[in-house]
Amino acid sequence: MARKYLIETYGCQMNVHDSERMAGLLEQAGFERTDADDDADLVVINTCSVRERAEEKLYSRLGHLKGLHLRTGHAPMVAVTGCVAQQEGAQVLARSKLVDVVIGTQRLKMLPVLVAQAATAPSALVDIATPYDEPTFPLGLTRRDDPVKGFVTIVEGCNDFCTYCVVPYTRGHERMRAKAEILREVVELAAAGRKEVQLLGQIVNHYQAPDDPDCDFAGLLEAVHDVDGIERIRFSSPHPRHCSARMIAALRDLPKVCRHLHLPVQSGSSRILKAMRRRHTRDEYLALVGRLRDALPDIQLSTDMIVGFPGETDQDFDDTMSLTETVRFHNMYSFKYSPRPNTLAAERLPDDVPEAEKTRRIMTLQAAQKHIQANLNASAVGRTVTVLVDTKSRRRSWELAGRTAGNTVVNFPGNPSWLGSTLDVVIERAGAFGVWGRPVSADGRPIAYPLTLQE
Repeated sequence: MARKYLIETYGCQMNVHDSERMAGLLEQAGFERTDADDDADLVVINTCSVRERAEEKLYSRLGHLKGLHLRTGHAPMVAVTGCVAQQEGAQVLARSKLVDVVIGTQRLKMLPVLVAQAATAPSALVDIATPYDEPTFPLGLTRRDDPVKGFVTIVEGCNDFCTYCVVPYTRGHERMRAKAEILREVVELAAAGRKEVQLLGQIVNHYQAPDDPDCDFAGLLEAVHDVDGIERIRFSSPHPRHCSARMIAALRDLPKVCRHLHLPVQSGSSRILKAMRRRHTRDEYLALVGRLRDALPDIQLSTDMIVGFPGETDQDFDDTMSLTETVRFHNMYSFKYSPRPNTLAAERLPDDVPEAEKTRRIMTLQAAQKHIQANLNASAVGRTVTVLVDTKSRRRSWELAGRTAGNTVVNFPGNPSWLGSTLDVVIERAGAFGVWGRPVSADGRPIAYPLTLQE
């Protein structure tokens, strides 16, 4: 019988895509996938260390596997991969005797080899070497579960060294992937029936093709736009200081590029932004938002925000609140600051905002953002929007969901055969985190959900 593997993923979309790649390699090596702990011969935990809570999830999960072993005697091999693996290396072994393999972010391609070696090795294996090669990966080996959308990495690593961020230490310096290889992967996705591609990078809009000196990020968007079969293009995450006039023009002029931009700001205070080494001010960010909305009045913006950064005063937090109210983001990922190993903020700045005050600030910010989102979504009631159907409900067999070009989640009754189709939905009600509606035909007539779109 084939050995079985289980991969669990914590963290960002790049980690999700790394897990897809590792799954493909394991299946090429003869493993089969399972979703059950007690059925797995190998458990791979692909980790994140951007937030302290994400890091602690690893050790909580290892404790759960230890409990499974004690209860049932089942003891799968365990591999820890990703950013915590890169950051801590052999220290992971000191905290858990269950781990057989520790693999850093630059060595994921070695997973099947190291698992095979660990099966007979006298002790656990650690490989966190940092060759910093161009971020290539064998095409055709990625196991993609999503039938509608596909991730494509275009940049890996980061050179910015924001003072709070661990990414340059866990992902390495910035490396661009060849344009030709990116396009081959996009063509592969289209040939497999994927309708949407999402380009990934730590600073995705800093892309400059190593094999084509004239191709910047806007040029890459143009090239991907020309691939037949791809209907929508998304990307994450851009940096405000690399949102060039050419990029804004590409967003405006290329119909396949979605009218949504995740634009991390991190704070509304110029003083805190300087301490974070974000290299933009509050006024520069607001001016960029103005240029984007002048060029694309229908663009929807989302962002990241940190509260309780070292030295953040009540006035700094008020600046964050006022920027939030001014921009009116359609979505926000907000976090309490936590010191990350090796970062400049952890080494040089005292974590001096009390935990209780961090909690008060995050709750205040999230309540305000929820109110903004609810109002923005409510304004869509009565409108007809176009969605790409990409999800079946886990709770209701008759419910589907899709996203607008602006990234709003739309729920509606439908037939599972509609997955991957584009259709119009009339919005009937709204909440803070999504909207609900009814599918309609091109002439506005309701579509009975047991039917296929063709019928």
